[in-house]
Amino acid sequence: MALTKEKLISRLQTQAGLTKQESRAVVERVLSLIKETLASGEDLLVSGFGKFSVRQKNARRGRNPQTKENLILRARKVVVFKTSGVLRNRINGTRP
Repeated sequence: MALTKEKLISRLQTQAGLTKQESRAVVERVLSLIKETLASGEDLLVSGFGKFSVRQKNARRGRNPQTKENLILRARKVVVFKTSGVLRNRINGTRP
């Protein structure tokens, strides 16, 4: 089960003792800052969590798997996430 924005707002409300409106405002503002940072091409580093960065992908040949038709995929930007060592160890249940 995924942690949705609504569940995040509810958890913040419960654990931080904020109202629902305050929790929603905090979550929306943090997500807005993340979007603005990535849209401007800057990296976003959250210590102990990981690093979000924007990478440029070149145009390339592709194929429609249903029709087997060849096509050209356009150049685009993608967001890449790399976990920190702390998070990676926590996920894998190991310690540094």
